[in-house]
Amino acid sequence: MIFAIVIGVIILCVYAVVYVLFSRQSAASAPPVPAVPVGGAGEPEATQPVPTFPVVPSATPVLAVYAPAFTPLPAIKESRRLTLEFPPRMRVGDSDIVRLTLEVDTLGNITPTAQFEGKVVTGQVIEIPNVYDSHHVIAEARFDVAGMLVAPSDLFSQTLSPGQSVTFLWSIRPSDPGIYRGTIWLYLQFVDKLSGEESRKTVSAQIVEIEVVNLFGLSANIARSVGVVGSIVGTVIGFPFLEDIVKFLFGRRLKRGN
Repeated sequence: MIFAIVIGVIILCVYAVVYVLFSRQSAASAPPVPAVPVGGAGEPEATQPVPTFPVVPSATPVLAVYAPAFTPLPAIKESRRLTLEFPPRMRVGDSDIVRLTLEVDTLGNITPTAQFEGKVVTGQVIEIPNVYDSHHVIAEARFDVAGMLVAPSDLFSQTLSPGQSVTFLWSIRPSDPGIYRGTIWLYLQFVDKLSGEESRKTVSAQIVEIEVVNLFGLSANIARSVGVVGSIVGTVIGFPFLEDIVKFLFGRRLKRGN
């Protein structure tokens, strides 16, 4: 009986020693707990552990919301008639007018190509975006032709307003006979009223052909031919002793007649 009690006491002592050793090892391996100073001025600073709280993941996922892309509505088209008027034939040294008109087309008809008072008149219908509320619309035109005096020679512009027509005029003056081919360009420039952003669009490029004749109404080829013949005749007439030769020939014919 005494032997059993002694064995039990020894077992309890062993368990106690193992528990103490295990507790010390766990405390040594744990990370240090940050301390927060407490206490007033002049008092020794005491520290106390800062409590930590586990981060609990949200049960409800956050969904990304994307706004649909903005698609601007297409602008309503404004129908306009573009009319070009130019002389198909001119004389050297004369001046004339080339006219380009952009006006509202209320009937929707295309002006056919025709002759009117010695001028060729052509027409076509074009569609212009009706964006006058948000943009400044500017019509620009230029007449490109080589070998002929054109005024104005550079690009010039006019502001386009709803329901209003614009007209471009060029004064032309040829200095030599021949056939002149040129191009009349029409552009539209759109300027955003808020941002000032600019964009440009080519609306029309029309070919113009003008025949220029000399003062006597002859075309360039005929005038050159007549000039060559005139040069030959002038050379023959100015040849030395031509008058003596003519008198000699006519004198021989008169003698034979007698």
